Amino acid sequence: MKLRQILYSQGFGTRRECTALIERGAVSINGEVQRRGDIEFSVDGLTLSVDGALWPFHAQAYLMLNKPAGFECSHKPRDWPSVYELLPMPLCLRPTKSSVDGVQAIGRLDQDTTGLLILSDDGQFIHRMASPKHHVPKLYVVTAKHAIDDAAISALLAGVVLNDDPEPVIAMACVRVSETVIKLTLTEGKYHQVKRMLAAVGNRVEALHRAQIGGLKLDANLPEGRWRWLTADDLAQINA
Repeated sequence: MKLRQILYSQGFGTRRECTALIERGAVSINGEVQRRGDIEFSVDGLTLSVDGALWPFHAQAYLMLNKPAGFECSHKPRDWPSVYELLPMPLCLRPTKSSVDGVQAIGRLDQDTTGLLILSDDGQFIHRMASPKHHVPKLYVVTAKHAIDDAAISALLAGVVLNDDPEPVIAMACVRVSETVIKLTLTEGKYHQVKRMLAAVGNRVEALHRAQIGGLKLDANLPEGRWRWLTADDLAQINA
């Protein structure tokens, strides 16, 4: 692949902007500055250096973000900063076939919800992960305002009715961690679902954290507000 196309595919700007980066000597490979955009390179295992920052080539992006509170999962946030501000610009500018370039969050978290957020620019992967037909389980750590008794746990496992849907919403699993903390596993993704389920059993969510999607757990070494690439093993874990 030609160097200018490599840069463009990774989100370093328009083709003209990528050419300008190369011509001003901002791009190097294996320590050697590259000044011609038409030189071809194998992308297998390729790592670029752009303005001194290393950038491994990824044909498609799959990311894990440890979302902090106070951020909206939207490109056009209304009241809070966007989670996309936590990512380097190339990830937000990667060209895609969709109407919005860059990586997209799969399954939004409320601004006050923390934890595991997966982002990608792979349309098929996004659809598969977001589709309710696939029932990808998601594990939440829920801190409630009041003590959660056995009756509430039984109700969550049996199914509770939300005010806009006559069909009961059933928790796949519900495990008490402490008097006011439970681990709740869901296979659906309705609007404010966890908060509304707790309200349906007479309680209130004080804090909400997504810890796992499928078999993929949030990396314990990933600080809040930071991201990393997902590995092949990570992707396999999602559907494990």
